[in-house]
Amino acid sequence: MRVLLSGASGFVGRRLHRALLDRGDLVLGIDLNCTPLVKSGDALDFFRTDDRRWDLAIHCAAVVGGRASIDGSPLGVATNLALDSWYFRWLIRTGTPRAVYFSSSAAYPVALQQPGEIHRLVETDIDYEQPGRPDATYGLAKLAGEQLARYAEAAGCRVHVLRPFSGYGEDQDEAYPFPAFIRRARERQDPFEIWGDGSSTRDWIHIDDLVGATLAAVDQDATGPINVGWGRDASFDELAGLVTAAAGYRPELKHLPTAPQGVHHRVCDPKRMLDVYQPRVSLEEGIHRALAA
Repeated sequence: MRVLLSGASGFVGRRLHRALLDRGDLVLGIDLNCTPLVKSGDALDFFRTDDRRWDLAIHCAAVVGGRASIDGSPLGVATNLALDSWYFRWLIRTGTPRAVYFSSSAAYPVALQQPGEIHRLVETDIDYEQPGRPDATYGLAKLAGEQLARYAEAAGCRVHVLRPFSGYGEDQDEAYPFPAFIRRARERQDPFEIWGDGSSTRDWIHIDDLVGATLAAVDQDATGPINVGWGRDASFDELAGLVTAAAGYRPELKHLPTAPQGVHHRVCDPKRMLDVYQPRVSLEEGIHRALAA
């Protein structure tokens, strides 16, 4: 296939780029950060001006940066609204027949992610007629993007909507919790700092499985939003314990209750994903890979 990939130098984009090339697709990757394989360019400008038609478009360009960015730069994160709206307008203008839109678990109502019993988020927990309040402007932009994807579908473009949970990998920026924990373990930090009280849970999905689930959804023409996660709830204290044990030491855990920590529980029901893809990289294996990198 001829594939347009925006945000091709980012954490998700560069892994997708490699996977697409490995399977023989012809890929044009664009990103503000150019590489020998990626064309330098602003995705927003591209969507406004380029009229070429592609077999498939995958939109990874976004303003991200972890919890500190989501809470500390709400207007900057809201730039995603412009990126996404022009993406969908470009799809329809060019007649691109198939597309991928990465939404996020942040689009789910925060009311379902509070302390207490863990609610495993299922795709139908987002009711487009009464969606509930998502997580900050990041989640709001993703929820709006899902709505725009429905309009693009109605106009003739098949849009595969994926809702990744806590993606991680060995080459992720340290603004995110997983690579920050890996660095602390490599340095054998003691005490070992954890934002919040350590009891918040996340559903960790390795970047290889995120890429695998994305391509499986495209290849199998899977419809509807799809959660991408294991359905395993792992607290930050548990993650710290797994990382430090794998690194061969057992430090004191130092909690930072005033640091940004987001919602309390964010765990998915993965049944819809399991219809098209079985994840392969367990959290323990992902930790081993990261420490060995």
